[in-house]
Amino acid sequence: MKVLLTGLLIATACNALQAQETLETGGKKMPAEWVDKDTHHKVVNLSAGLPGNSLSFYFHNNPFIGNEMIFYNNSKQAAADVTDMKREEVKASNENNRQIFSYNFDTKKTTQLTHCAAPMNGEVVSAKTKTIFYQIKDSIFALDFVTKKTRLVFVFPEDFKSSISAVNADGTLLSGSRATDAEKEILKNNPNKSSYFNLIYDAHLPKTLFTINVKTGQLNKIFTDSAWLNHVQFSSADPELLSFCHEGPWHKVNRIWHINVNTKKIIQVHHRTMDMEIWGHEWFGKSGKTMWFDLQQPRGKTFYVGGYDVATGKEMKYELQRNDWSVHYNSNATETLFAGDGGDPGAVAKAPDGQWINLFTPNGDKFIAEKLVNMKHHQYKLEPNVHFSPDGKWIIFRANFEGESNVYAVEIVKREW
Repeated sequence: MKVLLTGLLIATACNALQAQETLETGGKKMPAEWVDKDTHHKVVNLSAGLPGNSLSFYFHNNPFIGNEMIFYNNSKQAAADVTDMKREEVKASNENNRQIFSYNFDTKKTTQLTHCAAPMNGEVVSAKTKTIFYQIKDSIFALDFVTKKTRLVFVFPEDFKSSISAVNADGTLLSGSRATDAEKEILKNNPNKSSYFNLIYDAHLPKTLFTINVKTGQLNKIFTDSAWLNHVQFSSADPELLSFCHEGPWHKVNRIWHINVNTKKIIQVHHRTMDMEIWGHEWFGKSGKTMWFDLQQPRGKTFYVGGYDVATGKEMKYELQRNDWSVHYNSNATETLFAGDGGDPGAVAKAPDGQWINLFTPNGDKFIAEKLVNMKHHQYKLEPNVHFSPDGKWIIFRANFEGESNVYAVEIVKREW
């Protein structure tokens, strides 16, 4: 009788847990974890318990040190102000109390790493040296993730005010692109992307790529062009290889470029093959051998994820369906699985059913898509920006489907709930 009663209690508890966890994602306050009723994949709120808004990193910025993820929380920022504006566009008043945190995937523990009084920018993490770089006004700081000690790395001079965007593979160089005062004025007077995007492109203002030696603080100006140089990122393997883009309307620009920071040799990545062809939102795979990117031939018609072999220049591409197109993609450590953050009907794909976090498996020259999270309650003013977890078992993204912005992870494996 006792065994029977125990069995009934366990069964009742399991049924109650399943009923509680299988929910429509968003549109209301969610529990710390649940099962998406439309995909049957488990979703966990990694920033649960923190006040205000939390943000994971932009898709090509590495957030991981070992099995820990670095992210931001801002307890004073209004949910409506959390967008994908670039660093130089964000008003300081919207960054008050923005601090750096870490999440440990083993212990599930969240730790606050900074306690700065002034607004900060960053998303620059060296997994190699276990260092987190961030900027307060004109000063760049390095936080040692192990010792938790902070040191001043560099202060931008009066005649070269800028901000950092990336750190190289061995953690020795920082990089960014320096805008003119004229560009900053355009941004100040036209804060919405729909307003400033064409204005900056049409202005053809000079912009300069630079590096900063982390140890010596030496500033090197490596390349200047009368173009909107943006999307600066280092190779994930080659410490001398820097990628940047010509920003602007994608059908008007040759988007992706590589430069060796020592030799200054520049190579264009991919060349247009037809009118209105576009490519961009590029990222280096974990191995550093391939640069991947969103490819549309032509714009808004046929959709691919393209791949460029860094050593040979040889290209490949995987086709996907309109509803599976994403604003940003990413790849796992072995570059055998891909993920995408979807897009709303107003995005370039004009997808009627595109608001999903997706997993993609290459199959020949196509992607087989699997829906992981229904994002219909998410406002894509904030782009989710997917990452694979260090163990490759979860897709991490940010979302505002509860109202405030939080950092979430969805389990790749679908379990029987």
